[in-house]
Amino acid sequence: MNLEQLKYPIGKYQKPAAVTKELLEQYIKTISELPGKLRNATEKLNDVQLDTPYREGGWTVRQVVHHLADSHLNSFVRFKLALTEDKPTIKPYEEALWAELPDAKSAPINSSLMMIEGIHTRWVILMRALNADQFKSTFVHPEHGRTMALDEVAALYAWHCEHHLAHITGLKKRNNWN
Repeated sequence: MNLEQLKYPIGKYQKPAAVTKELLEQYIKTISELPGKLRNATEKLNDVQLDTPYREGGWTVRQVVHHLADSHLNSFVRFKLALTEDKPTIKPYEEALWAELPDAKSAPINSSLMMIEGIHTRWVILMRALNADQFKSTFVHPEHGRTMALDEVAALYAWHCEHHLAHITGLKKRNNWN
């Protein structure tokens, strides 16, 4: 497996040309399923396995789990900002630096698994209650230099769920960790 396949096991994110109602339902379903799939993928891993990078130079499984909690917390807040403010400019964060902080490198993953369960429960309830116009609410992402609508953000985070889950499940498969 080459480096690109290890980095992007499900491929790079492709922005949909249009987000249909059916696609949006699939994105919400994917986001709703991550907590259970992530818990299942990590429940039998020991500390040595949790501290194994999914690829050379990549994050450890532990860092990936904590990153998912950090990233999805930020996304949930961004959803709420877009729904309650007029085209707010969101605050980016240095995810690579966050992944190097002591909590991301050494904290038990259960704290982040519980965060993800709580965040995703609330996020999915919120998304299922939104109408098509509300999904067109936007925020400005200064790091990307563009305005993003919530339906596109849902697509991005559905991909993000599967992307990082595949890092973990791919590592488990390559190492025969049952």
